[in-house]
Amino acid sequence: MSDTITASAPVQTAATARRFDLLVFDWDGTLMDSTGTIAQAIQLAFADLGLPVPSDYDARFVIGYGLKEAMQYLAPDADDALVHAIVDAYRTHYLQRDQALVLFDGVEEGLKKLAAAGYQLVVATGKSRVGLDRALQVTGLGAHFVASRTADESFSKPHPAMLEYLLDVTDIPASRAVMIGDTTHDLQLAINAGCASLAMSYGAHGIDEMLALQPLAHFDDFPSLVEWILAHG
Repeated sequence: MSDTITASAPVQTAATARRFDLLVFDWDGTLMDSTGTIAQAIQLAFADLGLPVPSDYDARFVIGYGLKEAMQYLAPDADDALVHAIVDAYRTHYLQRDQALVLFDGVEEGLKKLAAAGYQLVVATGKSRVGLDRALQVTGLGAHFVASRTADESFSKPHPAMLEYLLDVTDIPASRAVMIGDTTHDLQLAINAGCASLAMSYGAHGIDEMLALQPLAHFDDFPSLVEWILAHG
């Protein structure tokens, strides 16, 4: 069972209106168990180019940023050409490993339950459009999401533009949406866009860092998240 910090919303009954209409999911580290693979690919890319290799903490910290922004953060003195070289090296290492990636336990079944309950599901991710489309096709999850936004289509998290686009395209106000993610970037994105948030403890960032941004609740597994949304969301 998940150790959750829940909000004061009442348990849903037939007599109570649901709190949210739109569920906004991060991808890496929230739906897909890819955090370790991404961090390793970042470190290998820096090693390939003879650059100081980021620590595990730093490599995991930038997950959720767009690729260019992530590499600029890790190599602040690099010029554009070097940043692009790091990105290319990262992609090579990641693509050699992404076929082995899997969804977290309960994700596919949980998304089906949430969609069947009438929630609209969307994705806001630091992946590229090509990368997300490939992941949606491989996992078969594409049919569950009504819209998505990627880092190469918008400003990187935690800028609110990505989430604002999804609110606009679904015609749902920020007060009726909740961002679900595993990083402080996801939770800060929600704050910047005026949305509530829910935190997953098993991804890229530590739970204490995320709790400082006051998500409504936090969860140690995906089925517990689904159970909470169906009861409180």
